[in-house]
Amino acid sequence: MPVRVLVVDDERLFVEALELILGTDGRLEVVGHALDGQKAVAMARELDPDVVLIDLSMPGVDGFDAIQAMLVDEPERRIVVLSGSADPDDIANAREAGARDYLLKDEIAGNLSERVIEVGTR
Repeated sequence: MPVRVLVVDDERLFVEALELILGTDGRLEVVGHALDGQKAVAMARELDPDVVLIDLSMPGVDGFDAIQAMLVDEPERRIVVLSGSADPDDIANAREAGARDYLLKDEIAGNLSERVIEVGTR
C-alpha cells in the first residue's frame, strides 16, 4: 500500500511541483492538495491521509493552527512541515504544535520522498 499524502501550500505552482515529485515514487500517492489551512483541515478529515505535508506561512488559517486543528480530530495524524523558514522558533513551534518532522523547502530535491515515507510508516 502506498503512503497517502495530502499536500498543503498556498503557492499553487509549488503544490503542483510537489505532486510531480511525489508522484514519481510508487510508494507514495498524493490524495489531494489544499491551498490554505482551513481547506487542509477539512480535507484531512475527509481523506484521512497517512501524512499531511504542510507549509507554515499561509493566509487565513496558518500552518501552526491547521496542525493543531488536524490533531484535535486525529491525535495520531502524521504531519510533516515543509517550510522556507529555518528560524529555530518556527521549528520549535511546529514541533510543539505536533509536527513529526520539519523540512526546509531548499532540502527537498534529494530526500523528500524518503522523509515522507519514513514518517508515514512509523
